[in-house]
Amino acid sequence: MKIDKKIIQELSDYLKEFNLTEIEITEKDTKIKVSKNNVSISNQPQVVSHSPATTNVASTPAQKVISGTEITSPIIGTAYHAPEPGAKKFVEVGKKIKKGDTIMIVEAMKTMNHVPSTADGVVKEICVQDGQPVEFGQTIIILE
Repeated sequence: MKIDKKIIQELSDYLKEFNLTEIEITEKDTKIKVSKNNVSISNQPQVVSHSPATTNVASTPAQKVISGTEITSPIIGTAYHAPEPGAKKFVEVGKKIKKGDTIMIVEAMKTMNHVPSTADGVVKEICVQDGQPVEFGQTIIILE
């Protein structure tokens, strides 16, 4: 099988352009998957080979210095600030919360997962908007 480097380069460009972590295409019996960390190519679903990525992200944006306790998303999904549209939000900036209080809901695969606070504190910043997709480990709230 001959690998078309143009396709891999084009997929790598899409990763950068749309800020994706991975992209995959399937044509007949060939599947090509490109991610920021590796490239996977397989002719059969159960056989996957890995090789170094054709493109690496050379620089990462400078992260702002955060002071306080970060609470991160335990799963990938969509973050919601309230139990239903129009309802009172779980937390707001300046609100005092206790460890175990629900701070947000992250919906994944049609399941609403309540995210508990991992510490006591006062909400300093809400880092995600209502309805915004979140990644595993992404900071969603900062406490003082």
